[in-house]
Amino acid sequence: MSALVTVAAATVTGALAGPFAPVAWAAGAAPPAAVQHAGTARSASPRSASVTGPGGVGVRLLDVPADAVNNPRARAYIVDNLTPGTTIHRRIEVSNTTAAELHVAVYPAAATISQGSFVGAPAHTANDLSTWTTVSRPIVDVPAGSTAVDTITVAIPATASPGERYAVVWAEVRSAKAGGTVELINRVGIRIYVYVGGTNPVTSFTVNTLTGQRNSEGYAVVRALVHNTGGLAVDLTGTVTMSSVTGALTAGPYPAQLGTTLAPGQSEPVWFTLTSQMTDGPWNATVTLRSGLSQQAFRAQITFPRSPGTAPSAAARPVGGGLGFVTILAIAILIAIFAALIALIALIITHRRRGLS
Repeated sequence: MSALVTVAAATVTGALAGPFAPVAWAAGAAPPAAVQHAGTARSASPRSASVTGPGGVGVRLLDVPADAVNNPRARAYIVDNLTPGTTIHRRIEVSNTTAAELHVAVYPAAATISQGSFVGAPAHTANDLSTWTTVSRPIVDVPAGSTAVDTITVAIPATASPGERYAVVWAEVRSAKAGGTVELINRVGIRIYVYVGGTNPVTSFTVNTLTGQRNSEGYAVVRALVHNTGGLAVDLTGTVTMSSVTGALTAGPYPAQLGTTLAPGQSEPVWFTLTSQMTDGPWNATVTLRSGLSQQAFRAQITFPRSPGTAPSAAARPVGGGLGFVTILAIAILIAIFAALIALIALIITHRRRGLS
């Protein structure tokens, strides 16, 4: 098991329905929730799900495997590759930015990846990974303006079958409404991605097409259709840069809209909103996407419609230099092996010459 390091990452936030807004539900129920992308050590001020007044509840990951400390996904989520029979522990911090003590329930639940989002299941819905996950303190009382630490344990059964699984650890606060029959339920969560099997699946994705659009407000929009061709889920961030086909005009980089997550084999669009001043083109659009330590770039020539609508899609092609981390590592290993072989051959030749003399 890898050694752990403590990181100072920004608070992870998620909302039940809509960005950080409390929702009324029948007592005992909790709706499905898209678990938002978390911040990293470079993030802006942390956000949290509102409770009933100013402030809210937040949660962040404290521990990261030492060999993954530079991986932004591992700094935000519990991400690991485990063999059957392995147990890991991760500490989390639950924060309370309200003016009153909060009674916070901490628990694991099932999650899926659907339509480009990492989605937590309703209430305490279980799956394999959530049943393998436990918390040391299911109920945490967090004083006003303070924090509390809890420990998450993931124990993979010796009989677990190979494959990647998804779950989420929720920090939940409930507050009663009139009559006690309806509650406001607020949950924030940390995603869990665990691949069982001990092998090292490749992280890889491709952009199939790039499409120029113009929205109702006149802004140019680039749509990149991304396909996950690897063996692990990807959480995509990135940028698009534009250069005119006839001239030296350039624009960007423009950031991708956050939140696109793809399981292996899935395809979904990633969107980039540019500016209302963008001319129709044609333009060379270069999309650079990242997931963890993997980065790949793709390019296509596109145009934008003059009025709101969609221009024809263009097939994207890889751009040189967009090698993923795994590919770069494999090349480096091959070079090292080749260098070692050359050194060995040189040593053998030297010994033979000495023997002849």
